[in-house]
Amino acid sequence: MTQVSLETLIAGARAGLLVSFPTDTVPALAAIPEMAELIFAAKQRSQDKPLILMAASAEDLWPYVKGSEDEYKIWQEIVDKYWPGALTLVLSASERVPKVMNLIDPTTIGIRVPKSAIAQTILKETGPLATTSANLSGQPPLKTMAEIEATFSQVLVATTECQDEMPGIGVPSTVAKWTGIDWQILRQGAIKLDFATGN
Repeated sequence: MTQVSLETLIAGARAGLLVSFPTDTVPALAAIPEMAELIFAAKQRSQDKPLILMAASAEDLWPYVKGSEDEYKIWQEIVDKYWPGALTLVLSASERVPKVMNLIDPTTIGIRVPKSAIAQTILKETGPLATTSANLSGQPPLKTMAEIEATFSQVLVATTECQDEMPGIGVPSTVAKWTGIDWQILRQGAIKLDFATGN
């Protein structure tokens, strides 16, 4: 598939096609959550590796997670401090999350709001997308749209003209899981976390 305009990419994503676009970390391979199995197939990825739900705002993501009122307050504090940015939060999944996004533990889902103008533009139009890094499973993340286009012929790739912003830092997001009591770092990535709350 050739590189396409943002309008074509957004329309394709809404229609259930695989798409790829830059983010603030590494380029994303994405699809609407209901079509998440396309990502596993394209990457030749084991289904025991969960995908991340990415959106333009925390408000778009809250319906996909569930917790107590106190937990939402704690999560909102972290989100206010680190989003948009390279932090993925693993929280309890609501019924809205398709099981295919995390077959090994469908009770949880990773969520993130990227600090990337192009990603934000796309996600505002498509709504939350199932995402992962754009690479074949076990290979390093691909860094450019041209590399992604060459590797994934079936994917709609954002045009290079869209890249008027700084490229991603090339380091994956930090992943923190809520245990019900506190945070557990699953992957130390671009953001060094400080979970000291202001109380």
